[in-house]
Amino acid sequence: MKNQIILSDFDAIIFDMDGVLINSEPFWLAAEIEVFGQLGIDFMAVGGPKTVGLRIDEVVDYWFSKYPWEGKTNAEVVDEIVSTVARRINTEGVALEGVRETLAYCKQLGMKIGLASSSYQRLIDATLKKLEIASYFDAVHSAEFLAFGKPHPEIYLATADSLKVSPNKCLVIEDSLNGVIAAKAAKMTVVAIPDGTHEVSEKLMLADYRFASLDAFLASL
Repeated sequence: MKNQIILSDFDAIIFDMDGVLINSEPFWLAAEIEVFGQLGIDFMAVGGPKTVGLRIDEVVDYWFSKYPWEGKTNAEVVDEIVSTVARRINTEGVALEGVRETLAYCKQLGMKIGLASSSYQRLIDATLKKLEIASYFDAVHSAEFLAFGKPHPEIYLATADSLKVSPNKCLVIEDSLNGVIAAKAAKMTVVAIPDGTHEVSEKLMLADYRFASLDAFLASL
């Protein structure tokens, strides 16, 4: 890993959402445990957290391929999970420590700010509204509208293109292994901030930097 981040080396900073801006990973986990449980799948027993960071339709397709169910289409299962998460965001969502301070600092420096999330657009909209941070972002992208979700780099390349910034001039903030892989594949510099709600893989060492929180990241600048 590199020793110190020099923000002036970058023209843009791109944030993941779940686990970086909002502590929504517990919402996703609870929703998946509930909905998959209704389908006869013990989500934790079968290793559910391994799909953290994937787009939710890819998560559902993956578990259907392992444990096929009857009575509901995959699209219906996706909608149930997303609706459950949306309710939790609207009632319980709070910004993680250092989010507003980091956004304000980067904006003050004149950096372009992007959001690149595997979440569906309605969850992104709900989160930005709930946290009251939408005005900070110059570009917002959901993998819902792309051919591939993370760990494919498409979401990060699309965000850089919207920001009109070269990928190698982008700094990414991620919490999951799939997100780190996606950003590195896009030839971006990556900061890993594990959110603590799922197993921290040593493979996060693939990131260029690693901090315990956005507060710690900001303090290092």
